[in-house]
Order: sequence, then C-alpha cells, then structure tokens
Amino acid sequence: MAKKVSEIFEDISTKITCWTGSSVAFITAFLIIIVWGVTGPVFHYSDTWQLVINTGTTIITFLMVFIIQKSQNKDSKAIQLKLNELIAASKSASNRMVDIEDLSEAELDVLHKFYQRLSDESEADDDIHRSHSIDSAERLQEAKQKLREKNGQENA
Repeated sequence: MAKKVSEIFEDISTKITCWTGSSVAFITAFLIIIVWGVTGPVFHYSDTWQLVINTGTTIITFLMVFIIQKSQNKDSKAIQLKLNELIAASKSASNRMVDIEDLSEAELDVLHKFYQRLSDESEADDDIHRSHSIDSAERLQEAKQKLREKNGQENA
C-alpha cells in the first residue's frame, strides 16, 4: 500500500532532523566551509565564488526551517499528550488543564495570573500541599471564605 505524501514527508523530515543534529553533519558542514574558504584564492574571491556559498546556505536554511518545524510540531504534540495523560491520571489535578494549548494567549495569561496568585498565597501559607490545581484551589478558597464568614458572624 502506497504511503501518503504527508507520511513520506514525516519519515524524511525525521531522518534529516536526526542526521543534521549529528556530529557528522556538523563536521561535514565545517569541512565544506573550509574547502570553500581555501578555494577563495583559486577563484580570486570572485562574485561567483561568494555566490556559491551564499546560494547554498540560503537554500539549505530555507528548507531546514520547514523540516525542523515539522519535527518540533510532532515533538510538541507528543509532549502535550504525555502531559494530558498525567493530568488525567492525577486525582488532584484539574482536568480543565487538558488541551489548554488550544486557548488564546489572552486566556493563557488569565491562567498564568491565577497560578501566580496561587503561588503567592501558598508562599504565605508556608504549606505547599494546600492546593494543587484550579479546582482544589477554588474549593479551598470557598472553604476559607465560609470559615471567615462563620467567624465574622460569631464575633459580631
């Protein structure tokens, strides 16, 4: 059965990414630059001599941007799935945190501010075990509020 173009691209991009991140690839690129530099006097440092390295590096850079992005997208998706599994498996974690990467940046900023406030409050409590998620933090805050209201009514 023939592979889809996207599957072929994925296979090729994975292999290229692995190879280009290797010591052999670095040494090969370094040697190409050395050979190019050494041939400068032979070609009298001509415009064509300079154009060869400029064109070659531009083409390689242009293509590598897409290959590296494909690889990073796949890695990012795998990491997100692993984190989602950890959240889903944890009793005290908020399931609302699953797939938050789909939120807008403004929505993520709201969550960040909440966790910053939660961190500040937990530092003041001197107890890192008080709350672990949005849900448990909200329940804890509600319980604290009810206790304050109860104490306020008794003191009145």
